[in-house]
Amino acid sequence: MAVGLALTTEGGQYNGRMTLLVVLSCMMAATGGIIFGYDLGISGGVTSMESFLKKFFPKVYTKMKEDTKISNYCKFDSQLLTSFTSSLYIAGLISSFFASPVTRAFGRKPSILIGGAAFLAGSALGGAAFNVYMLIFGRVLLGVGVGFANQSVPLYISEMALPRHRGAMNIGFQCGVGIGVLSANVINFGTQKIEGGWGWRISLALAALPASILTIGALLLPETPNSLIQNSNNHQKAKSVLQRIRGTTDVQAELDDLIKASSISKTINHPFQKIIQRKYRPQLVMAIAIPFFQQVTGINVITFYAPILFRTIGQSESASLLSSVVSSGLVGTTASFISMLVVDKLGRKALFMIGGIQMFVTQITIGGIMAALLGDHGGVSEGCAYLVLALICVYVAGFAWSWGPLGWLVPSEIFPLEIRSAGQSITVAVGFLFTFLFAQTFLAMLCRFKSGIFFFFGGWVVLMTAFVYFFLPETKNVPIEQMEKLWREHWFWKRIVGEVDEKAYTQGA
Repeated sequence: MAVGLALTTEGGQYNGRMTLLVVLSCMMAATGGIIFGYDLGISGGVTSMESFLKKFFPKVYTKMKEDTKISNYCKFDSQLLTSFTSSLYIAGLISSFFASPVTRAFGRKPSILIGGAAFLAGSALGGAAFNVYMLIFGRVLLGVGVGFANQSVPLYISEMALPRHRGAMNIGFQCGVGIGVLSANVINFGTQKIEGGWGWRISLALAALPASILTIGALLLPETPNSLIQNSNNHQKAKSVLQRIRGTTDVQAELDDLIKASSISKTINHPFQKIIQRKYRPQLVMAIAIPFFQQVTGINVITFYAPILFRTIGQSESASLLSSVVSSGLVGTTASFISMLVVDKLGRKALFMIGGIQMFVTQITIGGIMAALLGDHGGVSEGCAYLVLALICVYVAGFAWSWGPLGWLVPSEIFPLEIRSAGQSITVAVGFLFTFLFAQTFLAMLCRFKSGIFFFFGGWVVLMTAFVYFFLPETKNVPIEQMEKLWREHWFWKRIVGEVDEKAYTQGA
């Protein structure tokens, strides 16, 4: 058997084509993104519904309706209210550390199944809630589901897809997030109109629908060949699955690479200790920096609290929910699909640059408009409100074809197999940690920073765009098991991991 990586096509590509089984597998996995997006979108919508606030957060409702002296930016400032949103993410943070050993030891499918089951339980509890504690516990269960799904789904997609299709297939997860956000906003807009004020129950309970698809799909579809080799050492079964998903019998080159990667990974007993070694320093930095930067774009505060933000500038309850449908829903989903179509042609870095510039310009403009025209009391003109809505749409589009999908795609494709589960766990945990912090503090930050909140996030966008430009190598079309070569050839990282040894990739025995 070859010692090095056997390749069968020019440019380091493996044999194979896009098969129906791969498409179905990635569609199933992408429903994990739908659930994540649905939970992102649904919380901001129901927390702007007066019937929901009146039942669970009466102090916020009273302050919003009766306190005429309070600043526009402070009407929704409540730590209990933000706990409803952020409890999902602290639960996701904790569960992601349990998800890592499950994903590594038992495979991607069991982790997806646990996530689906937790989603189902959380949606049932949220829809039936009669007090705030039951409501928050339901969000905690949803957080457990998100923790397991976000750990396993991007890995599942990356390992099932061919290198030349990996970007587009993995962005299917982010497209799922966009579809989930859109669905949540449309449902919130509809349920808000239900007489009797119980429409929020439908909004919370309907998370069970995509959770059912995820759970059933995980039962029916195959485990990844990478996971089969890593966990069962059944090379023949892995080869059979590989032939099915690639649509060809000539898969020996890819199988050899997977077996070699698995042999290396089995020498690693403590991947979290291994990942801090010098040779994995670039991957560790990216596992921390990319999810952190994804959160400080400010997108999740827009997604969580878009209806509240639109109410801040004077829109009605119904109009604020409709604005969220347009901005976070339609625009974000469309831009994610565009990203899926072009990411393997333009590359990751080009989309990062375009999105970064777009987000910075719109954030600074929105901040300037709100500083000049809104103030602490009253509202803005209808034309100005529509201008802010249009700018938020441009901002959401910039995120949805850059940091949105690429923040999941890039970390899922850069780790070697021996630290892949640990690396993904760190990525997910860092993302959840800062999602929780911003979800918990945003309303207080909005109250104190006021319009300056947009300048705060705009400054971070400048920093993250520069970071990607200088420190992230282009990963498009590179086989996932050969990603290490990029770091050894990069102008900065090669000083840390050493110069590339071409013989390590070509020598055979």
